[in-house]
Amino acid sequence: MSDMELHLHGEAAQEALGAQLAAVCDGRVLIFLEGDLGAGKTTLTRGFLRGLGHQGAVKSPTYTLIEPYLVGQRRVYHLDLYRVADPGELEYLGLRELLEEDAVLLIEWAERGEGWLPQPDLRIRIRHAVGGRALSLSAATATGQRIISMLGETSSFL
Repeated sequence: MSDMELHLHGEAAQEALGAQLAAVCDGRVLIFLEGDLGAGKTTLTRGFLRGLGHQGAVKSPTYTLIEPYLVGQRRVYHLDLYRVADPGELEYLGLRELLEEDAVLLIEWAERGEGWLPQPDLRIRIRHAVGGRALSLSAATATGQRIISMLGETSSFL
């Protein structure tokens, strides 16, 4: 397992990290975004999508549960499972099919799907910290390890 610890100052730095993350993610990638309400999970996702070239709005999928994006040839799904009461509900959302796609899935509140969701490639924990946010990135797969390694090589967001 690989790990990376970061301290980011401000929303722009968090979006820049998201853009760098987009630059090193290819193919099917499952990313869990963890943190309290207001920690910046959607901000990171907005940076990810803007890094791919998305020009439109990026909103939290708290009520829709899933926001799909097609940017060029890249498919990205932003999910927020905060309102999911039982992991079995994920089957009805069509999540099994999404997990099979050649897409990036960024999932907030993934613990609500514990026992149903597969292990993520990358887990990003965002915490409030003095002057910004503290982020912990941990990889559980070879894909996640490759992403962290490539982020370490392109650390322009720091």
